[in-house]
Parts: sequence; C-alpha cells; structure tokens
Amino acid sequence: MKTLTALFAAAIVGMTASLVHARDLGPDEALRLRDAGTIASFEQLNATALAKHPGATITETELEQAYGKYIYQVEMRDPQGIEWDLELDAVNGQVLKDHQDT
Repeated sequence: MKTLTALFAAAIVGMTASLVHARDLGPDEALRLRDAGTIASFEQLNATALAKHPGATITETELEQAYGKYIYQVEMRDPQGIEWDLELDAVNGQVLKDHQDT
C-alpha cells in the first residue's frame, strides 16, 4: 500500500511540475509584453519563421512561458503541403526548434 501511495504522490507531483513549467499566454498579456519591449514584435517573429520556409503560410501561432523563457510557437504549411512546427525565443527571435509536423 505504501508503494501505491508513493507512486500516486509522484504522479501528482510530476503533473504539477509540468503545469508549472509551461503556461500559455493570452492575447492581452502577449500584447502587453510586446508593447513593453519584453518580446520582439509578432511581425518580426513571423518574418523569421517564414524565412526558414520561403513560400509557407502561417496557420497558427501561440506564445507561452516555459522554464522562465518566452517561446513563440509557429505552425506553418509550405507550398508542397508539408506542415512545420517552429519554436522561437520570443525575446531575440532565435529559432529553437524547426521540425516537420508528423
């Protein structure tokens, strides 16, 4: 019984920790961060993402705070219909991840 209780407690701690590490930011907060100069403009971030896949179309964007960093997530579809997921550092525009969506 102690083992089951310990496993249950560990599962709850793990779920709580994952919730603490990543938080989606709403439009109002995203605009406030942009206007304060905390993050780059959305136009600049989108241009950086589009430069990685010329001719692509952005289908969705999202701003989240994870591990103390602001991450701008971009989903795109290129002219061949391939979908791409990119993550950019929202402060400096550095591409952190660029992979084909599977």
